[in-house]
Amino acid sequence: MIQAKSVTLRFGKRTLFEDVNIKFTAGNCYGLIGANGAGKSTFLKVLSGEIDTTSGEIIITKGERLSVLKQDHYAYDENTVMDTVIMGNEKLYAIMKEKEELYSHTEFTDEDGIRLGNLEAEFAELNGWEAESEAGNLLSNLGIPVELHYSVMKELPAKIKVKVLLAQALFGNPDILLLDEPTNNLDIDAINWLEEFLINYNNTVIVVSHDRHFLNKVCTHIADIDYNKIKLYIGNYDFWYESSQLALKQMKEANKKKEEKIKELQDFIARFSANASKSRQATSRKKMLEKIELDEIVPSSRKYPYIDFKPEKPSGKEILTVTNISKTVDGKKVLDNISFTMLKGDKIAFVGSDDISKTTLFKILMGELEPDSGEITFGKTVTKSYFPQDNSAYFTKDESIMEWIGHYYNIDDETILRGFLGRMLFSGEDVFKHVPVLSGGEKARCMLSRCMLEANNFLILDEPTNHLDLESITSLNNGLIKYDGELIFASHDHQFISTIANRIIEILPQGIIDRRLPYDEYIKEEKIKELREKSKQIENN
Repeated sequence: MIQAKSVTLRFGKRTLFEDVNIKFTAGNCYGLIGANGAGKSTFLKVLSGEIDTTSGEIIITKGERLSVLKQDHYAYDENTVMDTVIMGNEKLYAIMKEKEELYSHTEFTDEDGIRLGNLEAEFAELNGWEAESEAGNLLSNLGIPVELHYSVMKELPAKIKVKVLLAQALFGNPDILLLDEPTNNLDIDAINWLEEFLINYNNTVIVVSHDRHFLNKVCTHIADIDYNKIKLYIGNYDFWYESSQLALKQMKEANKKKEEKIKELQDFIARFSANASKSRQATSRKKMLEKIELDEIVPSSRKYPYIDFKPEKPSGKEILTVTNISKTVDGKKVLDNISFTMLKGDKIAFVGSDDISKTTLFKILMGELEPDSGEITFGKTVTKSYFPQDNSAYFTKDESIMEWIGHYYNIDDETILRGFLGRMLFSGEDVFKHVPVLSGGEKARCMLSRCMLEANNFLILDEPTNHLDLESITSLNNGLIKYDGELIFASHDHQFISTIANRIIEILPQGIIDRRLPYDEYIKEEKIKELREKSKQIENN
């Protein structure tokens, strides 16, 4: 059990949390949610002790071990993968290293012998003899091949390092597990395995994630951060959303009835308070009026941008034909004879573990890269908008958001422009922020605004949910469901893919898997699982 008791956290004049009281108990998985900047990651750091509270305390049941998903994989560059995972249990790892040092002595003293005996007893008590086996299983389940288990961390690509750190957090059955965005950079199989692992986990889990499907699968409770407070709801993310919206609706309806009653009483009092025969009734109604209290409805700090893509002109029958496209990047062939034809109405999700291949294909489609071989043919009526995964090149000029968005707006009216930006959550003085210093989420909303204003009939979106909060992801999700044009996109967000795509293409080293299937059916198809497994073996060899 871990508990926040009367916790307040301030940074200068800013209060992030005020008198928070919440208890997290064993056997439950808590999804920690809130708008960008609400303090989700910071609260995890408070729970772990990385950040001290201004007042109040964090209480952990005596003897319980807390494990945190680390974010800095460079910190372990000089360690082997196996050692990095076992470091998840600091006490066990320290015993292992001390044992190794003592056994390396050429001459044993009596003190060495006694100390070794004690260490061996502690080692056995902590399941030390199974440590490498457990670590190996975690690594394999996350898709890291056995031949890499004893590699040095600095030799591995960043995507594998992220998986190693996740294995480190899960290692040794910690009593309390704190996970900040654990599905980032995980492939389909690794996410599915992690979901099952957490569903069957018997200890306390607290997780921050922007993946709604993941929160729905693993969470038994939702801890909602809003206006410096944390409120606990039983159920998963969808249940929280429905129940919070229902509670708000019921409160508004109750207030509306109360307001109608107040007006009725006020009218009666105004009409008859001076009438002698009605004065007693007027006095009675005054007392009734004094007893009526409206429920205080505190507006949420959450804000949903208005995202709606409306093509100026529809596309014709011919959309896109890709024929035998190949491309080598930095000495590695990332696209090998890729061919597919896109039909009218297609919304294609490109999935798979190799993000470089998807990004490369999208850049070729946009004319930013030339293929080594092959051809691309777009229909004559197709007009394209692009949301790149790396948008830094669009924000180098020192200009305000108003000036930046003005390049894509064909109406020279500041009031209309400010109204549009307001719907995209840039209000007041925000519109004068200079674009090079914008946050990742703000830049993403700028890029989405650009795509909307271009009003094209073909969208290419490369990981558009990166940097967005749950509210913006929900708005984008709904906007793309309604979009009456053709769409190609890459995403690791399960719900995003499953609710938008009517076709799935997965790029593998030996070609593509192309299925006109709902995403949930796609990931369950055994033949596809076999092809993906063969692909991993080819890639690892």
